[in-house]
Amino acid sequence: MIANLCQALVDAPIDLDVLLIKARGPYVDRLPDSANIISLRARHSLTSIWEVSRYLKKERPDALLAIKHRGILAALRARQLARTDTPISGRIGTTVSAALATKSSRRRQRWYRAMRKHYPALEQLVAVSQGVADDVLDITGMSESRVSVVRNPTITPEMLAAANAPVDHPWLSAEGSIPVIMGVGRLTEQKDFATLIAAFARVRSQREARLIILGDGGLRDELIAQATTLGVEAHIVLPGFQSNPWAWMSKAAVFALSSRWEGSPNTLTEAMALGIPVVSTDCPSGPTELLDGGRIAPLVEMGDIDALASALLSVLAAAPRSEELTEAVSAYHWDVSAAAYIKTLGLST
Repeated sequence: MIANLCQALVDAPIDLDVLLIKARGPYVDRLPDSANIISLRARHSLTSIWEVSRYLKKERPDALLAIKHRGILAALRARQLARTDTPISGRIGTTVSAALATKSSRRRQRWYRAMRKHYPALEQLVAVSQGVADDVLDITGMSESRVSVVRNPTITPEMLAAANAPVDHPWLSAEGSIPVIMGVGRLTEQKDFATLIAAFARVRSQREARLIILGDGGLRDELIAQATTLGVEAHIVLPGFQSNPWAWMSKAAVFALSSRWEGSPNTLTEAMALGIPVVSTDCPSGPTELLDGGRIAPLVEMGDIDALASALLSVLAAAPRSEELTEAVSAYHWDVSAAAYIKTLGLST
């Protein structure tokens, strides 16, 4: 999302500096060449404070957007050291209370105290969904005027074009007659693919279907073992991380989001942008906003295997209009999102 945002900002046009900690990963190459990429020597947000302070003192940017909780804390501390008045805004991309729900009480309270103490010093806190915004307001007690909802710059021309690429998998060929259900995401507790696999097994008891889950993660072996136990291992594949997941998604009969929590689910947004029928859990936060409380497509309780199976069967039998899905995510196009960021950061001319 940040790579998409950076490209949209330089196209706006905005003179953009990107300060990177640990400049590695599959998306670094997607940062725009016309941006000024500054790779910090620090390898952690907290150890980046001195470098960011020197940057603020030297460059005096019109605004700084800090990404994630630790980045926000580091940026605010750096401004104190630099003794500048740079407007600093932060971006939160997940529902914090849900993400911390399984952590220790001590860690949770430490995180909340830091948010309550430091976030009010931000010019704006950008939340990627109303659910994330409400969560931050509940934790911090900040004024609502200081928290803005800006949709993720999820939908790009490159993404829409990439969806048309061929996929070398027999289940997704033009001749394939058995519908494919698809999930995409890290193989972690958050995404709860165990519930999706269990629901798929119940779908298979009533009709032919296949399941593809794209992504890597520590639960891979457990998920494969679960599929074997349920007797559906021959009908499920886990091809790992794919650099072009949209080509796979565009050929699915249904996209399923089974998450326990999100901030704003990008894969669900992408599937809708491609006109793919969807089913989602009503997790915090984002799906209910995207699907208008379940009017556009089914929302089911988290972890409810029967409800998810029933929703998948209903969508396989009668899919919603693709036009309704694409219209629902119009605010997630990257140029629309970038314009909202520019306004929120006070950079409008």
